[in-house]
Amino acid sequence: MSVQIAQRTLEDLGFAEVLRALAHRCRTAPGKERALARPFLDSEEQVSEALALVAETRRLAQEQFSLPLGGVSDLREAVNRASKGGMLEPRDLIASAQLLYAFARTRDALEEREETVPILATLGRRLPMLEALAARIDRSFEPDGTISDRASPDLKEARDRASGLHRRIKSRLDELLHDEAFLPKLRENYYTLRNGRYVVPVVSNYRGEVPGIVHNASQTGQTLFIEPQAMVGLGNDLAIAQSVVAEEERRILQELSNQLGKEATRVQEGLDAVAVLDEAEAVALLSADLDAQTPVFVGVEEMALRLVRHPLLALKGTEVVPNDVVLSGQARALVVSGPNAGGKTVTLTAVGLCSLMLRCGLPIPVADGSRMPLYRSVHSTVGDAQDLSQGLSTFSAHVVMLRDIAAAVGKDSLVLIDEIAADTDPREGAAIAIAVLEELLDKGAVVLVTTHLEELKALAHMDPRFLNARVGFDAKRMAPTYRLQLGASGASSAIDVAARMGLPERICQRARDLSLNAGGPLAKALAAAEEERRKLNEELDRAKAAAEAAEKLRKELEAQKLAFERDRKEKMMRFNEDVEAASEHAAAEVRDLLQKLRAQSNEKAAQEARVALQQRAEEAGKRAKEARAELYQVVAPAPPTLKVGAWVRHSGFDKDVEILELNGDEALVAAGILKMRVPTSELSGSRTAKPQQKFPERNRHEAAMKKASAAAPAEVQATNFRCDVRGMRTDDALAEMERFFDQGMRSGEEAALIIHGHGTGALKQAIRDYLTNSPYVRMFRPGESHEGGDGVTVVALRA
Repeated sequence: MSVQIAQRTLEDLGFAEVLRALAHRCRTAPGKERALARPFLDSEEQVSEALALVAETRRLAQEQFSLPLGGVSDLREAVNRASKGGMLEPRDLIASAQLLYAFARTRDALEEREETVPILATLGRRLPMLEALAARIDRSFEPDGTISDRASPDLKEARDRASGLHRRIKSRLDELLHDEAFLPKLRENYYTLRNGRYVVPVVSNYRGEVPGIVHNASQTGQTLFIEPQAMVGLGNDLAIAQSVVAEEERRILQELSNQLGKEATRVQEGLDAVAVLDEAEAVALLSADLDAQTPVFVGVEEMALRLVRHPLLALKGTEVVPNDVVLSGQARALVVSGPNAGGKTVTLTAVGLCSLMLRCGLPIPVADGSRMPLYRSVHSTVGDAQDLSQGLSTFSAHVVMLRDIAAAVGKDSLVLIDEIAADTDPREGAAIAIAVLEELLDKGAVVLVTTHLEELKALAHMDPRFLNARVGFDAKRMAPTYRLQLGASGASSAIDVAARMGLPERICQRARDLSLNAGGPLAKALAAAEEERRKLNEELDRAKAAAEAAEKLRKELEAQKLAFERDRKEKMMRFNEDVEAASEHAAAEVRDLLQKLRAQSNEKAAQEARVALQQRAEEAGKRAKEARAELYQVVAPAPPTLKVGAWVRHSGFDKDVEILELNGDEALVAAGILKMRVPTSELSGSRTAKPQQKFPERNRHEAAMKKASAAAPAEVQATNFRCDVRGMRTDDALAEMERFFDQGMRSGEEAALIIHGHGTGALKQAIRDYLTNSPYVRMFRPGESHEGGDGVTVVALRA
């Protein structure tokens, strides 16, 4: 049996907002589409697989690694058109090359991490390796998007011929414009283009004296734009040459489109894989934003949500009070009561959304240790069900929905009913509500219901399948606490809420007087039981506060005791160190005395004195070391071996340090920029992980780029002094740049343009690393969009 979720339930719970939040975190159009259409999964195995994929992407996110999906465009329509023989525009072909490079980068990155993310690596293998086609397309275009001369020899030859004709025509026109006899016939001394032909502005009165073809005229008719007869032949040759260029460009675009079209199936499969990867990364981001966890769900029949929070409120940044929602043992229905606007409906919809998210393979905003079954169907009636189009009142429409839910539920169904049977006579409404709830439980459903009906609150005292819960209300602040308390029913606090909303006090007081005598024996018994429970809870709160205060005092006394003992040992250590210093001073005096005794030939007596004093000094030194060792005693077990580079704990400073040198029973250690020599007896096992520099190569590159940009960010302008190294190996490219810069320095060039293309990024990275340390270079920056973007690097040369 497949999962059945009614559209009304999805609308009641706002599930579409969860999917929109997921799509918002996707970076590609295919990923967004997949996120918005995320399906409910039928089996526990499918849910487990989806959550395992999420766990891997969250692991990558914790390592601050993001999938290299930059350059991925939605080219499904363009690729499909190419597969049918259509010719793509240059922008689509350039985007397809970037897409193919992104496939390769993503696949390589995942294969490098296959041991830690095997599922993602398997998905990565679905990405096609079409770098050769990407390089062919990339090589065929300039950074500004025009077709490159490298695209084909015929194109270069045709363009060279057209350029030569342009030069010849301009040269002839320059001669004509310097002809003294011809100048008076011109409106102005210049030539221009009209309809692709070179023309000169001739005064209309001289039309008969300037043979040629009129291609245009000014608005007043006073100026005629004439192609001189001497230029017509060359103009025709130029038109032919330009048509040859255009035809060759069209042939190249068609050829590249056909090559891409042949790989259309593989490209489409790659885009599908990118959509899965992008969606998985978006789920990881959403889970991190929600601080979501995966509850235990395999073989689970009881609900135990710990510190559950409403997903939509959490996404909006609203401060959410977390609550426990537990149905265990015989309990299958949770009856939530309490004041209006106290959070009853929020509790209902939070549980419903969590059940839907889990069915979609999404972690939910709960704490570790939570348990939740996979419900086969979820039904809800939340809010006003009035349907004027069918002539149904609120109560009638509500009953129709209860009827449909009762007919559809079964085992593994979750039912959420807000304010059941509320819009009718309370006694009859309570009877209907009890009958419906009993029917739902008999069919095996799990039910969460909110109510103000006293009869429903009493069910928990008579039927073990029902469990009461209430949302709190702070009478002092006259405001709800939004805290859910299991096992207790709550008063509606309607009069207090009314007073809070501004109802006059005299009306509220009269309502309180009337409410004292309202209700039957059941309501009064429940009120008395609730008052007794309130008093017991207050006593329990006071006892907990006293216990917490006692525990706090115990910890303070323990800390004072430890501080006193440490102070005592420190003083003892300093005393013994003073004794050791005094002993050493005495030994020095003895040595002086020995020298005098030797001079007096009483060497035996001097030797005995020296030995006795040396013994005293050694004993004092031993006591000082013992006191120091006692003060800085090792708390954690010492490492099995001490070695250079090890991360250990120094008990004296009570922090982790790194061993730089080892010399006998002493070690040189570093704590940040501080270095010191300490006895190895004061070192123990570390309490924290050794810090690691993340992405050192990228950090160095980014630092170099920032430093270069800060030097003179606005001084480097694009230049015609260019060096094109696309398609070269790294060593050849760097050697070519060395010669290029040397030539530029000799010729006095101030700036240069390095064209390296996008490719896999390896050549670009190597070039910019070289530029960082080059003696020729004052600074450099990536190209602007009109200069070729990141496919070029603009360089300022040293003067």
